[in-house]
Amino acid sequence: MDTTAVVFDSPRNLSLRNLALPVLAEGEVLVEMEWSGISTGTERLLWRGEMPQFPGLGYPLVPGYESIGRVTAVSDEASDLLDRQVFVPGARCYGEIRGLFGGSASKVVVDASRVVPIDESLGQQGVLLALAATAYHAVSPENASLPDLIVGHGVLGRLLARLAVMAGDEPPVVWETNPTRHAGARGYQVTSPEDDSRRDYQSIYDVSGDASLLDELIGRLAPQGELVLAGFYSAPISFAFPPAFMKEAKLRVAAEWQPEDLILVRELIEEGRLDLDGLITHHNPASAATSAYQTAFEDSDCLKMVLDWRN
Repeated sequence: MDTTAVVFDSPRNLSLRNLALPVLAEGEVLVEMEWSGISTGTERLLWRGEMPQFPGLGYPLVPGYESIGRVTAVSDEASDLLDRQVFVPGARCYGEIRGLFGGSASKVVVDASRVVPIDESLGQQGVLLALAATAYHAVSPENASLPDLIVGHGVLGRLLARLAVMAGDEPPVVWETNPTRHAGARGYQVTSPEDDSRRDYQSIYDVSGDASLLDELIGRLAPQGELVLAGFYSAPISFAFPPAFMKEAKLRVAAEWQPEDLILVRELIEEGRLDLDGLITHHNPASAATSAYQTAFEDSDCLKMVLDWRN
């Protein structure tokens, strides 16, 4: 078998290439992709060559961890997945080409334990499952406070805000410096930082990935407030100690989602409690991947770009 995959040959150098796939082993499935999302966080860093040292990092690589496809071949151990639509968080089936994260391809061979069956009605919105799980993981630790300020109104910021509204707490405030991204709030307020004078936020969630904001955000905390780093940061993290000391500030890093987070947010979505409408804004056929990645990374109107692999 072979597959057509997006390959980052080197920073800022993308191609569509035919790659060989291995024969299915026990416990593996073949998934024919339908849609894959482009991440404007980690994938942008990979594209620019700015990703900090990370396990599996190196070029050439196949990116992508937001993929939806259909299982078309199975080993005996995974026969119950045949013809199911599934979410695929990536694959490592490309031989010498690295799979980081490996989901942007027309077909993948992946361990059955890594795929998550989803309701057919989700369609392409299923690519948002990873970001929804990321948002859920950030707010789910025991004794974690829901955000009352979120920094960034991209897809992850919107999902965090929707989870907070869903929980029935006081709706969060969301900061966004790009006026074109102020629209689309559902039950919460979006404002510019300079228009917000509050300095008593108990729980601030930063999804901007901008390490230079820490001093400003610590200054906006209430005493014993918590700053949660829920984005991905390419620059070293540092902050002035005296203001953090005086406020007895808490700092928490929200790590990658876990498999149980995917299952829980899938249930919230399928029950209609977590709404994914309005988050996918752009679509391109996979054959136009080069222009799709450029739009995803450079057009501020693009919240989420989806590649269509069906043809």
